Amino acid sequence: MPRVRQGPRNSVNDRPSPWRLMLRRQRALVKPAAGLVLLGVVGFVLVMIARAAMPGPSSGSLSSFREQLGRLSAASGMRVQDIRIEGRENTPEPLLRAAIGIAKGDPMLGFSLEQTRARIETLSWVEHATVERRLPDTVVIFLEERRPYAVWQHQGKYVLVDRDGQVVADQDVAQFRNLPLIVGAGAPAAAKTLLTALTDRPALQTKVVAAVRVGERRWNLRMTNGMDVMLPEGHEAAALDRLTQLQQDMDVLDRPLLAIDMRLPDRLVFRPRPASGGDNADVEVTPPIPPSAPPPSVPAIAKKPT
Repeated sequence: MPRVRQGPRNSVNDRPSPWRLMLRRQRALVKPAAGLVLLGVVGFVLVMIARAAMPGPSSGSLSSFREQLGRLSAASGMRVQDIRIEGRENTPEPLLRAAIGIAKGDPMLGFSLEQTRARIETLSWVEHATVERRLPDTVVIFLEERRPYAVWQHQGKYVLVDRDGQVVADQDVAQFRNLPLIVGAGAPAAAKTLLTALTDRPALQTKVVAAVRVGERRWNLRMTNGMDVMLPEGHEAAALDRLTQLQQDMDVLDRPLLAIDMRLPDRLVFRPRPASGGDNADVEVTPPIPPSAPPPSVPAIAKKPT
């Protein structure tokens, strides 16, 4: 087998071309240059932070630092091009946009995430908000809205409240007219226990028009036929179980009664409806309905609190 002869090392053929030598020199210079740029940016930020922290009337504040940083980022092309909102269902969009306070074209680093979040959370529909920057040009806002739980009628006005009794909105309430109706002072804060108990007893719940808070201590139930069921203070669930059994055995909720008084644990008081059909009630209880809808078939008149 013939021996393969190798050319001598470091020959002219092994030397890189001038083009390759130039590329190697450029790559060798890139790393130090990048390091210098990064060092310069970090130094600028540190200097600005130090100036913002220095006392005295001539020193810059954190907001002025943010403004300068925003101008610097905007000059480099980092401007808001897209604002994404996720989780919005009921929060009015014009109010939300005003609370955000950011517009397309604004510097990406020229606003405070915390201040933006705080402004959004002042809206009654918003329970919690998260604001994120997604460089280079996108702001993303996540909303957790309050869930309407009941309609509260008080002093002739209707508002939506959540499970914790927090007022959610006082406009466009009619579109939530299928929610439970609660009436009277102190009703929102106390409604969760009663409404949960009614939800667990759907056959009884369908016969309830409204729950009326009496003296901020107990409840009356206004039924679909105009009857009032007077519940004992602090023992609503047991009373509802008793009422369910009475309905199954005697159809008491279908009888011409003005009221069933369940406030005493050892007795029931049935109050028949007067022959004239009138009563001494004077507080109107009507679910909110759109202006174009027909009035409710049964007028709901809550008995004067006793």
